[in-house]
Amino acid sequence: MDFEAFFKSELENLHEEGRYRVFADIERQRGNFPRATRYTNEGQQDVTVWCSNDYLGMGQNPDVVEAMKNAIDHCGAGAGGTRNISGTNHYHVLLERELADLHGKESALIFTSGYISNWASLGTLGQKIPGLIIFSDALNHASMIEGIRYAKCDRVIWKHNDLKDLEAKLAAADPRAPKLIAFESVYSMDGDIAPIKEICDLADKYGAMTYLDEVHAVGMYGAHGGGIAEREGLMHRLTIIEGTLGKAFGVMGGYIAASAALCDFIRSFASGFIFTTALPPSLAAGAVASIRHLKTSQIERFAHQERVRRLRSMLDARGIPHMSNPSHIVPVLVGDAAKCKWISDLLLDNFGIYVQPINYPTVPKKTERLRITPTPLHSDGDLEHLVGALHQLWSRCALSRAVA
Repeated sequence: MDFEAFFKSELENLHEEGRYRVFADIERQRGNFPRATRYTNEGQQDVTVWCSNDYLGMGQNPDVVEAMKNAIDHCGAGAGGTRNISGTNHYHVLLERELADLHGKESALIFTSGYISNWASLGTLGQKIPGLIIFSDALNHASMIEGIRYAKCDRVIWKHNDLKDLEAKLAAADPRAPKLIAFESVYSMDGDIAPIKEICDLADKYGAMTYLDEVHAVGMYGAHGGGIAEREGLMHRLTIIEGTLGKAFGVMGGYIAASAALCDFIRSFASGFIFTTALPPSLAAGAVASIRHLKTSQIERFAHQERVRRLRSMLDARGIPHMSNPSHIVPVLVGDAAKCKWISDLLLDNFGIYVQPINYPTVPKKTERLRITPTPLHSDGDLEHLVGALHQLWSRCALSRAVA
């Protein structure tokens, strides 16, 4: 087989379909979020980032930055090993305590990313619990899907956020089999929110554990940033809450929060935890500072919600179609992969606006979109510049407008 020819042919198909991913070479400007410097062959360009998952700008928060610098001064750069072999730094212990407290759980366990926390936790539970059936929402993240596949246990896919379908599938399963319902709170591409209470009710009825991915909600919702489950007073009803440190908390890493026995079980059996070098102490220290700040400060959350409302209102006024949802994610619908990438390129090159196109397979074909994530630090001028640019490009592309 001509491997090189195969690789090039597959890549060429992506180019032809408008789905080839190009990474923007940017450098975030400390203290000036959401500004960044873009590097190109033609030189440098100042850009405004509109697609960051650093939803609250905490990656630039002075307390977070200072905590990370202090940890490097105290500990050096890396952890020095896996958690089991010399890699458990005191900052890891402090971080797990903060996360357990945030979610009202006995314990927490940190991983190198949210992807790994989902993959390792779901995979280990599915492998180790005899006869476990995992009921997975159809739109769960790839990390959850891969973890369930890795488990090689029985799995049942239920229609997205469809309680009737979930109950029908629970009722049809062996009543003696152990069960786990895996789902997300905020779904990252559409921005819709799961009916957590009703899912917990079904879990109680059918004796199932619950696994809630809150990666796009932690820090963003709830009186202390505990996520949608905290906002709705439901954290105590969930068996496992999974989250990330790399989005609203502005740093890097993933975690689960659950009972002491369950966390210890994952710690003891999950290969994705056991054989991975621990997070650098500086990242753990920054995460501790970020969580502590957002536990007591509502300023960022209130300002963020106001920016989201204002952006949606401005898009409506110009007839720019966007998906209605109750979260902070604003998906602007294009519906064509090539045009979606073209608009994204023009926004970046001509307007200094960086927003990544989201195409298949991340979203279904004909639902291609620009996934916009406003932050508390986007100014009124930033909003006007973004919406004005979209208004111009919508006319150039002859795209349909939303009807008010």
